[in-house]
Amino acid sequence: QAQLVEYGGGLVQPGESLRLACIADDTFSINVMRWYREDPGKERELLAEIDGAGNTWYVDSVKGRITISTNNAKTVGFLQMNNLKPEDTAVYVCFADLFSTATPWSSMPYWGQGTQVTVSS
Repeated sequence: QAQLVEYGGGLVQPGESLRLACIADDTFSINVMRWYREDPGKERELLAEIDGAGNTWYVDSVKGRITISTNNAKTVGFLQMNNLKPEDTAVYVCFADLFSTATPWSSMPYWGQGTQVTVSS
């Protein structure tokens, strides 16, 4: 499977904000993108989704504090996170079903390696 790379994680204090990015070098167009988070001892949690038409979905636990989006060309994905809380500490992982520049007629799943977000208190 092809891979995505997440950027933007780090150590922040409660109440601060981060914007995560999800990038693949060979992206032609993102069809569907999802952001998950993983924390030791917990199951992977789906946070948000955006489709090719711009429709979005958010899990209730973070609704109102996060925004999922892409750039205009649908080649880069983002997750804006505001008013971060200690319980938001996790590895954030992006998934995208996308059309690559090599095969723009056929989409395939891409997974990121994850980026650590730590919210201190």
